[in-house]
Amino acid sequence: MASSKEYLDYVLDQLSGVDGISYRAMMGEYIIYCRGKVIGGIYDDRFLIKPAEAAKNLMPDASYELPYEGAKEMLAIDVDNHEMLERLIPAVCAELPAPKPKKKK
Repeated sequence: MASSKEYLDYVLDQLSGVDGISYRAMMGEYIIYCRGKVIGGIYDDRFLIKPAEAAKNLMPDASYELPYEGAKEMLAIDVDNHEMLERLIPAVCAELPAPKPKKKK
């Protein structure tokens, strides 16, 4: 099942207080970026993020879910908790490494 544009719009609205959020559509789902770093995505209308230490510390009871078959587990996020998202996303973004530069062809 692909994710809906309406759910994407809702998540982006909830993340509106976080600087540097962008997304890219990919095979019916959406990859979510923070300042150019992949932090997670929307899969089957679920917002999942990478299980960075900051995320595990801020959400010790979060459930792990598979975004799709064969993928690594990610943390399920409560998108209705706007205040938590404004603390969580920048903390996860700061912890993740910068993207590798693309090779020139």
